[in-house]
Amino acid sequence: MLTAGDFEGRWQLSRQIDDKLLGQAGTFDGTAELTGSGNTMHYREDGQIRIGDGQPMTATRRYRWTFTGEDVNVTFADGQPFHRFVPEGCVAGTEHPCGNDLYRVTYDFSAWPEWTAIWTVVGPRKDYTSRSRYCR
Repeated sequence: MLTAGDFEGRWQLSRQIDDKLLGQAGTFDGTAELTGSGNTMHYREDGQIRIGDGQPMTATRRYRWTFTGEDVNVTFADGQPFHRFVPEGCVAGTEHPCGNDLYRVTYDFSAWPEWTAIWTVVGPRKDYTSRSRYCR
């Protein structure tokens, strides 16, 4: 099983977004960095997102990852719960309801140190898949 130290550092991040509701595709290119000490890592991603033919925009996300020994508890930067996952193989994380929307994630660590996260989001005004690839 992977530990906090395995994730520490900077990752190249590329993301493909397929928005079925709007009939558009998008991309994100940037970096993700995990820093911290002990079992708590601070996750920050920075890069450029482009949807359809639109102009690229700067995008940033922040989360906190807490390694419990059995899984990783991911919270938003403000400490609100997001989801959990087991850092090994190909695994589904817990679902995250957000209002009428439902977020589902699958992580794949089987090609470590390259890994992926695939999010499927459905709701009354959302229907998209986001595929993120992380590599050193």
